[in-house]
Amino acid sequence: MGSRRAFIFAVLVVAGAPVWAQQEDDLASLEDSISTAVTVQPSVERPPFPGVQWRSLFSQSFRLLLIEHAFRYATEPGTRHPGHPFFQGYLNSVGALHGWADGDPFYVNYVGHPMQGAVSGYLWTFNDTRYRFVEFGRNPDYWKSRIRAGAFSWAYSEQMEIGPISEATIGNVQATFPQQGFVDHVVTPAIGLGWMVAEDALDRYLVRFVERRTQNRLVRILVRGGANPSRSLANVVSGQWPWARPRDHADVLAAVLPKPASRKTYEPERSRGVAPFEFAANAYALADPSGTCAGGGATAALRMSSQWQMVLDVNGCKMTGLEKNLSGDSLSYMAGPRWTPPVTGQLVPYFQFLLGGNKLTQELMFPQQESYLTELAKISGSDLPEHSQYTKEFEHDGFAMAAGMGLDFNFNRALAFRLLGVDYTRSWANDLNGFAAPRGFQFKTGLVLHMGNW
Repeated sequence: MGSRRAFIFAVLVVAGAPVWAQQEDDLASLEDSISTAVTVQPSVERPPFPGVQWRSLFSQSFRLLLIEHAFRYATEPGTRHPGHPFFQGYLNSVGALHGWADGDPFYVNYVGHPMQGAVSGYLWTFNDTRYRFVEFGRNPDYWKSRIRAGAFSWAYSEQMEIGPISEATIGNVQATFPQQGFVDHVVTPAIGLGWMVAEDALDRYLVRFVERRTQNRLVRILVRGGANPSRSLANVVSGQWPWARPRDHADVLAAVLPKPASRKTYEPERSRGVAPFEFAANAYALADPSGTCAGGGATAALRMSSQWQMVLDVNGCKMTGLEKNLSGDSLSYMAGPRWTPPVTGQLVPYFQFLLGGNKLTQELMFPQQESYLTELAKISGSDLPEHSQYTKEFEHDGFAMAAGMGLDFNFNRALAFRLLGVDYTRSWANDLNGFAAPRGFQFKTGLVLHMGNW
């Protein structure tokens, strides 16, 4: 949320380009020092015991948080003057959350926020010493590393959205229309994980391709930064050069230590059984007699036995086919059991039955009233009218249930893709201005992360 915040990532990365150019001599001296180190073989501190460097991680994450909030505070008048008492404003912001969209343009929701998710994910990888030197590929260690980073990215995103030092506390953003949607809660970590994987692939196949064919330091630096903008910003936040890579340090360690530094990770033995916890980010569509509703959501599943899970499912979607000047969304939140039959292949079906609630929210805008109040404000020199002065909100809540099945394709023990999930959904919320409460089939597809069995 906050459409301007997305620019901070591009601004900082682009701002680093002149620095890169000016620092060619520094890079040369750095390379010379590396060459000297390889020749002289001085004593080098051995890598820390595999684990997460929490103090460093929180310090770097707090630094990123300060940058984002400072940018918001400097560029958004609403952040500086929210107009609500602190605690009441926070409660209003969290209580107003509903639906999917939050009023930001496409590039903010689906480019800026995924980049934020990738930056926070890379901060995790810098401090997760167990997997610090993994590289993109089919190696399970790589995917374990990125899943762990994705989980931290989700935690950072939730803190930024509704945590104690968040948009909800500093500016009370979600208390003001139209910033109430859940899109950033899902898109930031989910697409952010995909963004990280894409940058890792570019680093392995494009960046290394260029580096094998040219010794020009400036070209190599620019290619590293251009192909990996999120990693470059994470490097800056963590106090490194924008073009830094873990493999650079690994090569030095391999040369100066008595025995070559192994890239092998230290992984405790775990059972190869079913995962005790599962998280899925879904694209979501509901086919309803009164129209379709498209959006997204998330599903968490806790393993109760080898074949049974307890599922928590939250989905939001934007209503389509409404009358002119009428917009709306639907939010469903359900829980219940899921049965997964014992299978040995990569295709894994499931069947589930969920119970919960459904919230329908609509807003009717009166354009003529808006024009009249705006013109009146200009004539009188007063403030422009509040959004609530020319709109009317409608809201219905009701009991809901869903029953259906799905099919997952397991890439490995850590990662799966939900090929399709189909549930019949029935809501007992009252119909709202021509949009019937959900009574039809919902379809899902998305990425599934398995945790605890590797």
